[in-house]
Amino acid sequence: MQFSAKLMKIGGFQKCSLIDYPGKICAIIFTQGCNFRCSYCHNPELVEPNLFAKPIPEEEIFSFLAKRKGKLEAVELTGGEPTLQPDLLEILKKVKAMGYLTKLDSNGSNPEIVQKAVDLNLVDYLAMDVKAPLEKYRRIVDYGVDLNKIKQSIALIMNSGSEYEFRTTVVKSQLNKDDILKIGQLIKGAKLYILQKFVPGKVLKPHLFKQETYSDDEFEDFKNSLSDYVVRCIIR
Repeated sequence: MQFSAKLMKIGGFQKCSLIDYPGKICAIIFTQGCNFRCSYCHNPELVEPNLFAKPIPEEEIFSFLAKRKGKLEAVELTGGEPTLQPDLLEILKKVKAMGYLTKLDSNGSNPEIVQKAVDLNLVDYLAMDVKAPLEKYRRIVDYGVDLNKIKQSIALIMNSGSEYEFRTTVVKSQLNKDDILKIGQLIKGAKLYILQKFVPGKVLKPHLFKQETYSDDEFEDFKNSLSDYVVRCIIR
């Protein structure tokens, strides 16, 4: 197998997951580098360059995948932000050529790359983190993101023909119920929306999160209130 001169920066590899690709046994490739700086990010070693470990060689990943054919069913690419990797499409092609299903996680900032992956039939499942209602987006992600690209990504994912999910990590100090409902409006008609409970721990800016989170009852209220906007909402 030939490898690109512009190698993907792989910061982590999970050999088996039963929960990340719905209904499938998958491996997960974690890429290094992200343009967002979400304070609650639980993978700081994939975001801050000074925390990067030595990248895992692509050859090592594909050697493992070759040996696991027939046992693993899918491969997920996440990060960090995988759409920043120059050889993302090439990696997806190689994974698909091995007979695996593919899942691509994105923060929605590079819809052009996601669109190319869709047009080339390189993704079977798409996942996008919708960080906040548009008016709060730049503050939450600590980056001057083009909000039109966020909207473009949502639209293309919903119209991609692939299976997909949207998800939001809910930090009590950042998002309230009205914010959650505005996100529901932003993704109105979506098949699946996942509310992820923020759990204090290893995060990008740990000093911000000596706080409580929303209760289970409050999350259930969010979920029930979203029924007018999305087909299915789950709490994770």
